[in-house]
Amino acid sequence: METAAKNTDITVGLTEQLAAWGSQLTLEQIPEAAIINAKQCLLDWLGVTLAGAQDELTRILHETADAEGLGDTATLIGRNAKGTASQAALINGAAGHALDYDDVVRIFRGHPTAPVAPAVIAIAERDGLNGKDLLLGLAAGIEVESRIGGYMGDPHYLKGWHATATIGHFGAAAGTARLQGLDAETTAFAFGIAGTQAAGLKANFGTMCKPLHAGKAAMNGLMATEWAKRGFNSRPDIVERDNGFAKNFDGTCDIDIALNGLGEEFHLNNLLFKYHAACYGVHSPIESAKRIAANPAFDSKKVEKIEVHHASRLKGMCDQAEPSTGLEIKFSLYMTVAMAIAGEDTGSLEVYSAENAVREDLVKLRNAVVLVAEDDFTPNQSEVIVHQNDGTVLRETDDLAIPNRDLDNQWDKLERKFRALAVPLIGESKTKAVISAVKDLESQDEVSDIINLLANTNG
Repeated sequence: METAAKNTDITVGLTEQLAAWGSQLTLEQIPEAAIINAKQCLLDWLGVTLAGAQDELTRILHETADAEGLGDTATLIGRNAKGTASQAALINGAAGHALDYDDVVRIFRGHPTAPVAPAVIAIAERDGLNGKDLLLGLAAGIEVESRIGGYMGDPHYLKGWHATATIGHFGAAAGTARLQGLDAETTAFAFGIAGTQAAGLKANFGTMCKPLHAGKAAMNGLMATEWAKRGFNSRPDIVERDNGFAKNFDGTCDIDIALNGLGEEFHLNNLLFKYHAACYGVHSPIESAKRIAANPAFDSKKVEKIEVHHASRLKGMCDQAEPSTGLEIKFSLYMTVAMAIAGEDTGSLEVYSAENAVREDLVKLRNAVVLVAEDDFTPNQSEVIVHQNDGTVLRETDDLAIPNRDLDNQWDKLERKFRALAVPLIGESKTKAVISAVKDLESQDEVSDIINLLANTNG
């Protein structure tokens, strides 16, 4: 592996340093483990996007684009249609986050693949690019947004901004800029254009707007590069300047975290994948609850109280007490823990439904849940304590912020997840072909050959 290009001159601002690094990145400079993780995030995103394409919010976005006039250069995954690159980035981006089943990375405080993949795939398909190009765009985009996430720190997210939406704009811009060979100066301009469009409020979690955030970040980041390469300018120091992105969006502005290991360490290696179809904030309690339910001493008929100790930062994010829709369940520690205790398959899409939101046995368990916010807990740390009326107390703890370093094991788990999502929609043959193509992505002559397998569903 070559040493990755980097520029850590302290006299140069963060925006320009990341633009210079991203514009010079080559595939040979990316460690093998990061390449494998990039393929895994792509396979995972393709599966959740195909399934999310069947969601009502995706239909609305598709119909709106169709009414205005669809293009014909980029596939709308699972929708039997094409659009312009920007239309595909928006619609596929929203579909990919519709189920809240996509990957996360801690330093970003969000979903890294969600805004990047739809943008780079749309450009790769439009321009006839190959698998190596796609890998490079994914890596550049995810790395840049992760490092800006480190620069912003916790205050940005805790203030109420959805990092996938806001910081994700830079990931989409970085990925599409690298795919199209933009130089450092033009890439910095693209970052400035992307940053001025950034938005996304956590107050809309549990509604169709959360997936829209990912789609808008993908589309806006893509359009930023389209405008920049045609001569549209901006401030080339938008992230760090006075009245710029970080200072207006409550960033900590820690440049040491942002640049630590640039060119040598890749945040692709720290991706965390979801195996429960809900907000990642509820995953640790679900895991703990499932182990309690499997304990021979557990008896659901004797449950009196279920304490869920969680990070304080999950307040206002995952604490919907009485969810009434499947989407709201995904953001309810009360209901997801109840479902896990009851033995429901929280990896199944069907379990998140309006019917289950009011199912009597689940509501009874939900009402037994008591949330306890812990200031010293990390975001993915939890403790679940079940009190039974026979005096039995069962407790389990978890912390799901630790990446899986066994990449073969992770691939097997993600392949099973992909198959569960894809086979009912595109059939066994196409599912197998997509898995094979992604695993050997460097050898694929055109990205469109993969995406075409996902264009239409059996329905």
